[in-house]
Amino acid sequence: MKRLAFVLLILFSVSVVFGQIKKSEPPKVIPPYSKSLQAVVVTTPDWNAFQGTAQVFQRKSAKSAWKSVGKSFPVVIGQNGMAWGAGLNELPSDTGRLLMKVEGDGKSPAGIFALTSAFGSADKAAFIKFPYTKLEEYTECVDDVKSTHYNKIVDRMKIGNFDWKSSEKMLEIGAPYELGVFVEHNSEKQKGGGSCIFLHIWKDEQTGTAGCTAMARDNLETVLQTLDVKKYPVLIQLPADSYTQFQTKWKLPKLK
Repeated sequence: MKRLAFVLLILFSVSVVFGQIKKSEPPKVIPPYSKSLQAVVVTTPDWNAFQGTAQVFQRKSAKSAWKSVGKSFPVVIGQNGMAWGAGLNELPSDTGRLLMKVEGDGKSPAGIFALTSAFGSADKAAFIKFPYTKLEEYTECVDDVKSTHYNKIVDRMKIGNFDWKSSEKMLEIGAPYELGVFVEHNSEKQKGGGSCIFLHIWKDEQTGTAGCTAMARDNLETVLQTLDVKKYPVLIQLPADSYTQFQTKWKLPKLK
């Protein structure tokens, strides 16, 4: 009986281990920018600036003209400015390696990116029209380029396969992550392409981020009161001269 009990214990342990190991999920299917009906447009004076301006736009249909919603407001981006990111738009052929965003460069991604989900430290507010993750003790965003969960928000106690050595423990970030929106930058999870990019609450107007786009809490709440995941909202983020350069080609909203 002891031998049988020992064998059963071994089999149970093996089943638990293999049951915890999960395969990485396939990339999300994200609608193209042409179907988007809402946009948060962020522009900065140049590629190195970390202070900028944001404006929300929306349109009734994919063939309608973009119209501004509310007033523009200040934002801060990566402390080292911007670099081209991997998003919904076709990047210019002359971007060059030095202008591409990489993990840990302190730059925010330039381009067009889907906004797909929200998160926060409190229960989901009634005005949020996104899938929502309430941050818990073990909620992490994985920034380890070798992990199968790279650039993904996970619960360490539920994911099963702990294959990362580096991550953002999101609840510990405090006030800046009391409310946020996930930006689908590098959704193909290219190793070293950059991870954990959000819209979130800023520390103040004089402090850049590690790569996210941050704003005052009341402005973020206003943005979330407008955006609806069913309308395929996007973040359009570019230095002002590049915005002007690609406005017609990419059919971007007209700025005043």
